[in-house]
This record gives sequence, structure tokens and C-alpha cells, in this order.
Amino acid sequence: MSVTHTLVEADVLRGQDPELADILLGELARQSTTLQLSAAENYASPAVLAALGSPLANKYAEGYPGARYHGGCELVDIAERLAVDRARALFGAAHANVQPHSGSSAVLAAYAALLRPGDTVLALGLSYGGHLTHGSPANFSGRWFDFVGYGVDAETGLIDRDQVRALARSHRPKAIVCGSIAYPRHLDYAFFREVADEVGAYLIADAAHPIGLVAGGAAPSPVPYADVVCATTHKVLRGPRGGMILCGAELAGRVDRAVFPFTQAGAQMNAVAAKAVAFGEAATPAFAAYARQVVANARVLAARLAAEGLAVTTGGTDTHLITADPAPLGVDGRTARGRLAAAGLVLDCCALPHGDARGLRLGTAAVTTQGMREAELDRIGALLAEVLRGAADTVGARAEVRELTGRFPPYPG
Repeated sequence: MSVTHTLVEADVLRGQDPELADILLGELARQSTTLQLSAAENYASPAVLAALGSPLANKYAEGYPGARYHGGCELVDIAERLAVDRARALFGAAHANVQPHSGSSAVLAAYAALLRPGDTVLALGLSYGGHLTHGSPANFSGRWFDFVGYGVDAETGLIDRDQVRALARSHRPKAIVCGSIAYPRHLDYAFFREVADEVGAYLIADAAHPIGLVAGGAAPSPVPYADVVCATTHKVLRGPRGGMILCGAELAGRVDRAVFPFTQAGAQMNAVAAKAVAFGEAATPAFAAYARQVVANARVLAARLAAEGLAVTTGGTDTHLITADPAPLGVDGRTARGRLAAAGLVLDCCALPHGDARGLRLGTAAVTTQGMREAELDRIGALLAEVLRGAADTVGARAEVRELTGRFPPYPG
């Protein structure tokens, strides 16, 4: 059953709540007629969406399989064990916890398992692509822990290894976090492991963005190096919005207790089941081919943006993610995002290193799920630049986007 059939033909929601049905159908239309170029978004499969909308949403299941605080958990126990087993096999991890409600929840649990309030943590600075959970003063992380930020080289945009090592030696952190929401290159997990061992720190990998590429064999895995790996199950992994934690057997108990009962209570069993579906999909040769195509598409898009005059951070990408400064085209990041949104190209702003300017953050996961390849990504890059330079009017660009998404619908049928 297609997503369109579920929403329109079944018509259950429209009969009861037409106002909300219109919102859902409107969002489906928006996703189907604009280009989703956000690095954090993707299209979950109909099977994943079916699990999310299943009767498992009704079940309360505090605790873990075989040790629940509610009755009637026999079948959801099987679902969670299946998700755990599939995650462990997919990523080669000794232990997996699939209950975190989000990537931020997973990071919170990792900190709770390994740290105490006031501990020092070394992480990528927010202005260089660090996440809110990496020490933002507006977030629990910045309020509870003493974060020290490392940065990137001013010329290359690559992580400054000498600075990482020097800061680790001078501050002796309890944990080092490696991971970013806006770093387009592969991380050298072996290097971070070496530094962590030198100063006696835990290594926490926040792999929310690359974990889908890891699953598909298109990016190096942090699992052999990090004490704890935190990740999301959406983005390139193409599952439901949620989080997970991977770790060794020696930390399994601490991680599980940090998730439940310390940071959250009842697991969302419909989401856990949807994660199991996504892990099963990610274990297939088709997903491996998809992950490789995501990277190939990103490299073509980055090259086209650079050729059109945008300043592409680090000169390109190894992943699904691209960051670029549109200033050479005479427009700032926020203005650029607005112009592109009006033309049907949906993407995000991000901080740019070594300055206060905002740039653009793009990703190729969703358009690759739609079946687009190098030729389409090259044209998207050219169209993006045309819109920013004013060489393409909004109406014409919007029409081209509609034509393209019509040829590559996210949910055919």
C-alpha cells in the first residue's frame, strides 16, 4: 500500500479530522513537489511508516525485554530484540540500545553513563559544526559539563589535529567527543582514540550524520574505536526519527541504565519496530548501492557549486553533506535560504568557520532516495546558483523543480 493510498484512499483521518488530514496531505504534497536538500532529512520507506503507524503505538513498555514494568509485552519484547540484534549485526557492535527517542537523547544518555556534572569534555566547537549537545550554553550539555572546544584549520577547513591534542593534554578531559552536524569529511576515529588513550579519556562518537553511510559501507565506522557511539536512525539511515547507542559489552549495563530509568521512561515501541525495519533494509545490497550513490551525488553537487562560484568548505565532501558560503554570489546565507525555498529548493543554514557569517548546509540523502543521480545533481547545483545570482526567476525555477520531482516522486504510485 502506497503512502498516497494510505492517506487518501483509506480516508480514515479525513472522516474524523479533516483539518488535520489537510495538513498531512499538504505536507506530502510539499515533500513531493520540492527538493529536500536538508542534510538531516530523508524519505522513510512505506514499510517504516507502516510500523510507525501500527498498533505498537498503543503499548507501554518501560524497561527492557524480559524485564518490563507493564504486562502484555511479549510481542513488543520480540520486536525490540529484533531491532537490537539487527543493529548489532549491521554495525558490528557488542551492544545496542534502540530506545533513545532522538539523537540528543542518545547523547544525553551517553554522558549520563560516563560523566558526572562538572566533568570536562573536549568537543568540536559549535561555530565549527558542533551540535547543541556538544556544549551549547542553551543546552543541558553546556549547563552540566565544562566543555572545551576544538576547531578547524583556517585555510583547509579540516579538523586541527594539533589543537585537539594540545587541548586534550592541557585540560585532561573526562571524555572527548568526535562528531559534527556540518563537517563534510570523514573523521579519523583512530586519531581521536589515540588522543583519548593518551589522556585517559572516554571517546564518544556522535555519528548522527554518517551512521547511514557506515551501514552501507560508504564511510569508516567509529564502532571499533569509540567507547560509545551515539546516532540517529533517520538521515541517511532512512529509518524513523529516533536515536540509538552502540557500545562494548563492558559498558552495556551503564548505557542501558542511563537510557532507562535515568533519562527517559517508556520506549516508543512503534518507533523501535520501525528501527528494526530500517536496520533490515540497511543490511541489503540495495542499501549499500544507495549509500555509495549518496556520496557520488554529493561530490557532483559540491563540484558544481564550486564551479558556479560558491565557496565550498574543505573544497568538497566525503559524505552526504556539503557546506558552502554563497557570499561570492553577493548574498548571505539566510537570504540565500529564503530565495531558494521560494524556488522549491529546501535546505538549511549553518555556521561557517572563522567568522560570523552563515552559510548553506546541503545533503543528498533524500534526492538519492528518489532515484536522482549525477546528472540531476549537477543540474540542481547549477539551478541553485542561477537562483542566487538572479539569472533564474523564482517562477521558472519552481516550475523546473516541479518537473524534476514529478519524474522522481518520493513515493511512486
